[in-house]
Amino acid sequence: MNPMPRRQMCATCLRPAATCICRWAAPVASPVDILILQHPMEVANAKGSARLLHLCLPGSRMAVGERFEEGALDALLGAHGRQPLLLYPDTPGDRSLGIAPPPACGDTLAPARLQLVVLDATWRKSRKMLYLNPALQALPRLPLRGTPPSHYLIRKAHAPDQLSTLEATCYALAQLEGDAQRYDRVLAAFDGFVAQQQGQAARGGAAS
Repeated sequence: MNPMPRRQMCATCLRPAATCICRWAAPVASPVDILILQHPMEVANAKGSARLLHLCLPGSRMAVGERFEEGALDALLGAHGRQPLLLYPDTPGDRSLGIAPPPACGDTLAPARLQLVVLDATWRKSRKMLYLNPALQALPRLPLRGTPPSHYLIRKAHAPDQLSTLEATCYALAQLEGDAQRYDRVLAAFDGFVAQQQGQAARGGAAS
């Protein structure tokens, strides 16, 4: 029996060539350093937005893991002497897990002196990543303020204010940089990506 031919993959977005998302890349440079920590279960998720986010933010970095080796994570955090901020709400319920309250943000720093640390995971898995990595617990957190409803129509949210990784990061950067419209073209690209996924689902299956 002849083996099934391998699907051609895009080397940039790491998706099958037939469902490549590179056309939605809308690069916008940010003075903030962006570090995306992706849970392993999100790597092959066709509905995930982190890869598109990575393509849209030149210089951003992605690392995959659930529990990171302490030295490797320390090397990623605070690169180039920047102050890392974890994009994550203060969740008092985590005290029951032994997670201490996050430190205060302190003085407001210029965007060029900041590193935004983003967890790309479901809500449950992001809490586990936080629990398993004490270095993340020790970071001051950046909560989002006044965000619009999510356009993430292809994935079920467990709370009305939950956003995709891409949306949350764009709103966080706009908040840090004081420019509400700066990442509108990235959010518009996200709408195109969502429409592509909806079209694939309507034709009988979203690609992985």
